[in-house]
Amino acid sequence: IMKSKDIIFRGKKLEDLKAMDVRESAKYMKSRSRRTILRNFNVIEKFLKRCEKKIARGKKIRTQNRDLVIVPRLVGLKIGVYTGKIFEDIIMLPEMIGHRLGEFAMTRGKVHHGEAGIGSTKSSKAAKK
Repeated sequence: IMKSKDIIFRGKKLEDLKAMDVRESAKYMKSRSRRTILRNFNVIEKFLKRCEKKIARGKKIRTQNRDLVIVPRLVGLKIGVYTGKIFEDIIMLPEMIGHRLGEFAMTRGKVHHGEAGIGSTKSSKAAKK
């Protein structure tokens, strides 16, 4: 694992970005995530405060808010993101900055096909009678 001092995001060290305000760090994001952060900075700040409280109590951080933009202050945290069925634990990495939480918790599983059921083929219809 790389140390946070080695990581540089758009010309700024990760430590410097973590020290910044949410709106201030938004200046270093791509346009779509920057706009989202600037419009919803209060939601992100509330989530960050909630995360700090839960970490202090030693509880897991869980959320159903899949459209939350990952900001530098979330890097290093383990967050449970709801997939519609379970909370999938995701460790926030520096490469995830600017992306959404939902991008890393897949809602659709891989399809595993079994055997054909009764009546699905001509031979199984004949066996039924």
